[in-house]
Amino acid sequence: MQTFQHYIGGAFHTAETQFESRDPATGEVWAMMPEAREADVEAAVQAAEDAFFSPDWAGMTASSRGKLLLRLADLISENAPKLAELETRDTGKIIRETSAQIAYVAEYYRYYAGIADKIEGAHLPIDKPDMEVWLRREPVGVVAAIVPWNSQLFLSAVKIGPALAAGCTVVLKASEEGPAPMLEFARIFDQAGFPPGVLNVITGFGPTCGAVLTSHPKVAHVAFTGGPGTARAIVRNSAENLASTSLELGGKSPFIVFEDADLDSAVNAQVSGIFAATGQSCVAGSRLVVSAKIKDEFVARLKEKAEAVAIGNPQDMATEVGPLCTAAQSAHAQGLVAKSVACGAKLVTGGQPMMRPGHYFPPTILDCDGAENPPCLTQEFFGPVLSVTSFETEAEAVQIANDTAYGLASGVFTRDLTRAHRMIRAIRAGIVWVNTYRAVSPIAPFGGHGLSGHGREGGLQAALDYTKVKAVWLRTSDDPIPDPFVMR
Repeated sequence: MQTFQHYIGGAFHTAETQFESRDPATGEVWAMMPEAREADVEAAVQAAEDAFFSPDWAGMTASSRGKLLLRLADLISENAPKLAELETRDTGKIIRETSAQIAYVAEYYRYYAGIADKIEGAHLPIDKPDMEVWLRREPVGVVAAIVPWNSQLFLSAVKIGPALAAGCTVVLKASEEGPAPMLEFARIFDQAGFPPGVLNVITGFGPTCGAVLTSHPKVAHVAFTGGPGTARAIVRNSAENLASTSLELGGKSPFIVFEDADLDSAVNAQVSGIFAATGQSCVAGSRLVVSAKIKDEFVARLKEKAEAVAIGNPQDMATEVGPLCTAAQSAHAQGLVAKSVACGAKLVTGGQPMMRPGHYFPPTILDCDGAENPPCLTQEFFGPVLSVTSFETEAEAVQIANDTAYGLASGVFTRDLTRAHRMIRAIRAGIVWVNTYRAVSPIAPFGGHGLSGHGREGGLQAALDYTKVKAVWLRTSDDPIPDPFVMR
């Protein structure tokens, strides 16, 4: 049995209240996690504010901040195997994915290390001859970063990296569903040499931790990844402190396959888009929109692939699909499948939780042609469930793709270059992958619109979003100021 601690003000603290964490692969309790209450949140925010104004951080050059981020990246690389093992143990994500993903997380910190001393201001060609005016970009202040259990190290890197590069300080709330990798990350961060309080890591539940954090008067910006329901609560909470927000939410992403596509590549990409990470991804390609001319062949290939997937212990490198993170997720998936079948969707494969310990749910395919508004086409499963609809024309494919309240990701598979460009323009989504899927980079922005949220993570713009612009006016004339009652 392991016990984890909060990281506040550069020190580790044992919380007065703890809660159990269960291994999704077995359902057994394996660790005790600290539960942050109002006093813990207050201490973390105060530590972040103290650090923000401390000469040790506020007086540090941008280049020096970059060097600390580089040191952190190296430490993540060195500790990647342990972080991967913890993430797999606490969330059920397969070890082959957590290992690869965490190794790449270090690149995000390296990217933002390079950005730190490239956040520039500007000189304005002002219309007044006796004035010099320039703009400074300054950090917004204390940032509340809130991440879900899936891909916590990645989803925190796209918040912590740009925030620290800009000179902000951070209070990170790790998900109560699997916080172990982030609480261990705090130990690695502690070794990197940042001043105390620059990053604080806590975990706890929504009403007693998340709500207190996002409404705190000393929080200037809230960066959140999660579901639309929690996002709405955060927006309401931010009315208390008028904090700015960036919201990276869910998706119901279309995966569009035309008859001229490379079917081998498209099938593999669809498998990656919906069955990788056990479907527990905001960019999951959960809606297959396929040309009627190739639907039967394409779905048959997918069924064969789905039924051949290696399901098992997430710590085994041979495993391709592990358990869902919680029993509630498994029940949610089962319920949506049953409702969709009742609406006329045809079950191609899967659909029922597996009779084994843990929260296992098999790769599932639903054929929705002819069904009457099945919920599988509109609601996010956050599990390995694919809904299939077919189209006859390009215009129909666009209509089906855009028939969603979400707008995060999309995929288009075609060999026709002009068609690809038409689809890129027509699809309403923050990301369009053409003849590929589920590719990411620290250089490229990531985000959506509608119920998928607003703001972008990744790229230079993400760092600028953690700054505010200050206009500086300098009068260059030695003459007395004229009429003081006239704005000039």
